[in-house]
Parts: sequence; C-alpha cells; structure tokens
Amino acid sequence: MSRTRTALLAALALVAGASGTAFAVAGDVDVAAVPCTVDYKVQNQWDTGFTANVTVTNNSTAKSSWSVKWAYAGNQKVTSGWSAKISQSGTGVTAANESYNGSLATGGSVSFGFQGTYSGTNAIPATFTLDGVTCNVDGGGPTDPGPTDPGTPSSKVDNPYSGAKVYVNPEWSAKAAAEPGGSRISNQPTGVWLDRIAAINGANGGMGLRAHLDEALKQKGSGELVVQLVIYNLPGRDCAALASNGELGPTEIDKYKTQYIDPIKTILADSKYAGLRIVTTIEIDSLPNLVTNTGSRVTATPQCDVMKANGNYQKGVGYALNKLGDVPNVYNYIDAGHHGWIGWDDNFAPSAAIMKEAATSEGATVNDVHGFITNTANYSALKETNFTINDNAGGKSVRESKWVDWNRYVDELSFAQAFRNQLVTTGFNSGIGMLIDTSRNGWGGTARPAGPGPTTDVDAYVDGGRYDRRLNTGNWCNQSGAGLGERPKASPAAGIDAYVWMKPPGESDGSSSAIPNNEGKGFDRMCDPTYTGNPRNNNHMSGALPNAPISGQWFSAQFQELMKNAYPAL
Repeated sequence: MSRTRTALLAALALVAGASGTAFAVAGDVDVAAVPCTVDYKVQNQWDTGFTANVTVTNNSTAKSSWSVKWAYAGNQKVTSGWSAKISQSGTGVTAANESYNGSLATGGSVSFGFQGTYSGTNAIPATFTLDGVTCNVDGGGPTDPGPTDPGTPSSKVDNPYSGAKVYVNPEWSAKAAAEPGGSRISNQPTGVWLDRIAAINGANGGMGLRAHLDEALKQKGSGELVVQLVIYNLPGRDCAALASNGELGPTEIDKYKTQYIDPIKTILADSKYAGLRIVTTIEIDSLPNLVTNTGSRVTATPQCDVMKANGNYQKGVGYALNKLGDVPNVYNYIDAGHHGWIGWDDNFAPSAAIMKEAATSEGATVNDVHGFITNTANYSALKETNFTINDNAGGKSVRESKWVDWNRYVDELSFAQAFRNQLVTTGFNSGIGMLIDTSRNGWGGTARPAGPGPTTDVDAYVDGGRYDRRLNTGNWCNQSGAGLGERPKASPAAGIDAYVWMKPPGESDGSSSAIPNNEGKGFDRMCDPTYTGNPRNNNHMSGALPNAPISGQWFSAQFQELMKNAYPAL
C-alpha cells in the first residue's frame, strides 16, 4: 500500500497546484465508514506526458470484479495502461479489472497504472468512484512524498548507498578473519540472510535480526549506514533447484505472511532503527523461474509449474513489498536474475512483466520498489572487455558462439543497465536503481585472459577472451576458478546504485552430496562435480567444487579460491 495514510482519510479537501500535486486532509473518523480510498500518484511528468499509478482499497463487501472511474478537469488523455482495462470517453476514464485481478477482498487493494498526455496543467482528478460509490482520495505528484507518521524520516534518499557506510556482519567477518589471508577482506560489508523463520530470532545460536540491527546502530555512529537483508523464504522456494529449497511447501503462503514477513516488518518498524537505511533483497531465484522453467520449455520443472499455477511467488513477493515498503527507511530491491538466465529475447521482457505483476499484487504498488538486484549469489562477469555483443569473428556474430548462444548480453553491467530500461518501460518508476552482486564474479588469477582470442573462429575468439571461465552460464553452484569481484562501492556506473557483496563469500551454494539437515535444503546434482548436466546448463559438467557443505554453511576451500582469484587482486 502507499506509505501515506490513505486509510484514515475522511473529510476531503484537495489543494491542487501547478505542480500537479494534491493532498488530503484527515479527520477523526471510523475507517469502516470510508467505503473505499484511492491513492492517485503522478510518477513521472514531462512537457507533454506523464505516467501515473492508482491504488484503490476496498473497505466494503468483497468484490469479484471492479470498476474505477474518474474525470479530468483538463485535456489529459490516457494512451496506454497496465494491470487494468482502461478506456476514456471525453474527460471520463474507466479502469476495469483484468481477468486475473478481479477479486478485491474487504480491506484489500489493487493497483494499476497508465501513461497519458496533457497540455497546460495536469491537475489531479477531484473525485473517484469504485463501482459507483465515491471514494476518498490521496494523490500526489512525482515530488510529493505524502504525509508521514510523526517521528519517522520524511522521505527516502534516491540512492541509499550514497554517502553511507554499509554494515559489516560480525559473524561473517569473524569467519573470514580466521582464514589465512582473510583479514584482507574481513571488514567488507555483506548481506544478512534471513533464509528461514528461525533466522529472525537467531538460528543455531547465531545473531537474530534485532541483534544485527543493534550492532548496526553501534557501527553507524553519527553518519549514515546501510544494512543489507536478504528476504528469502518463499513457499516452494527456488523451484528449479534443490540445494536452495526452503522450509515452506508450495501452498504455505499464509505461514510465509504471518510467521515470516510480519515478524520481520514488526522489527524493522521499531522506531529505534528509524535512522538506519535498510536495504532488502526480495526473494532471489523466484520470479524468473515462472518464465524460464515452466510450461513447454525444455527447462521446465513440475515444481515451477505448480508455483506458476498457484501464484504464490507473486503473492509472496507482493506481500513482502507491501508490508516492508510501509516502513519509511526500508528500500526494497527485487531480485532480477542475471544475464545468463534472462538475457535472451524470450525471457527478457516477460521477466520484467512478471515482476510488475508481483509488485502490484497483495496491496503492493511500484512505489514499494526502490530498485532491483542482479547476479545475487551468482558468478556472471561484471564486464567482458575482450569482446562485445556486436563483434564478429570467423564470419559469424559473437551471438552465434556456443558460449553466448544467442543471448543479447555478454556481461552483467550491460545487462543490468538494459534491464533497468525494460523495467521502466514495463511500468516501474523511472528513478529505480540497480544493484549488482560482485562478491564472486572477479575471475582473476592466472587463468584470466590478457586479451581477445583469435579472430579466425567465433568460438575461439569468445572462449579465448572471456573472463568468466564457467563451462556454461547456467552453472551456479560453488564454481571452480571463481574469484572475489569488485569491492562494494556506491554509484559505480550509470543507473547502478551500488556494487554489493550480497552473498557472503565463503558461504556454500549447496552440498556436493546429500547431507541430512533440518533446514529443508535438498541435494542438487548441479553441486556435484561429477554431474554431466541438464537442459538448464545445456548438458555441461557442473563445474562445482568438491566436498562442499549445505548452502549457507562455511566452505573454507571456496573462500581460499575466491581470494586467490580475486579481481581486482587483493
């Protein structure tokens, strides 16, 4: 839902100005007496056009279909929309539900958006109706953050990493420092993974969420500090892999909401922590699976088909965005896969669309999304400088090489910047920022090529020059030859909020063989160094290191190799 107090609006007074902003005055009223509320916000505005997002909350009886209407005072025209069937006759606009979002429970919300044109002024509509009943209104322009609760920060910063330190997890730091040579990086900030319900209060004697936030306050001092949290416990989690399966079954969405997200939100909303900038990575390895590993695809899995059918990935992500987004100092970044997963034409735009669907479900809106993160816990090279996607060798395009395999991208930076543009086109706010996990994508050491491969053959050209030494971009588990990547830094490139180490280096991706555990983590053959592959890695060897523990546990041999192959070198 919007971070403004739409549920409390009663006596309505709109004051509209030239900026296209509007404010609602709250009075003393029973929320139940308000049949519906509408949050209309202009997201982006230029000389002749604008984009807007509308969230309607139903406080009356549940509905199986809905229709929202309003009229413009000026000459605004809706040219396209999403998540609703939008039509216009004269100044009157009607937005009706799509087939998939007609259900609107009592207290439930639904969001849709559109692009429009205007000339002169772009005034906020004064009246909205839901199925003919007049609603209360809260609206705002692109620079209007809306009213906030007393005692909380008034607005978010554009880039939470700018001018801020980042939290060093003392538990990870101690493990890194205990390794030979580990003190060189043990002061680097890494993500805190909340990968099961028990992690909230501290699993197996470790630090819980409050303990981390209390420690963060100590590290903060008088300056700004970012705390990085990984929200990772969806029902039927990571449906295309077993090593990272979670504790919740495919249908346990209510348990995810009430026993996982709600307790996290309660802690984050404690006013004690209002001065921290809390960055959340929302549910890695989830939404793109619904595009790439379902239906008639050769990569499809029965588990992913189940999750696509029940919608619990979208519901879980939407609920997390909604609840955590209500906390004024929380910055939500949705996981966006990596170039070796969704960089192909048939995955690229559909993945953005499924993310938009999730971000406008369960009461969430695109305003709850500060940005996206790519390459989380993965190994894709940040920049391949020895070849580009536009090169030719041996009479063939680089895209025809076995390594690139018709992908549109050869590295993570170019992908992240392009995917950001696609997300904005799909309806996310134009100010979104991207994070790139560079914890394990350095690919340095003695095997790092010094220059391009021979130009006589396209495969020799690409394979001879590429930094990423994996056998296939679909390989993701404890990769042999990998190294630490760029150290965390803010604003390193256009559209990129930060390079981060969201995956703590040295923590395993999964066990090399089956290991009984009480965390719901299965054995995935992609973590077995003897495995010969499947369609998701084009039937290559797994490239995994041997003797690995279950995911999240300390893997000393991998940590040593990451330091040895760091780029930039330590």
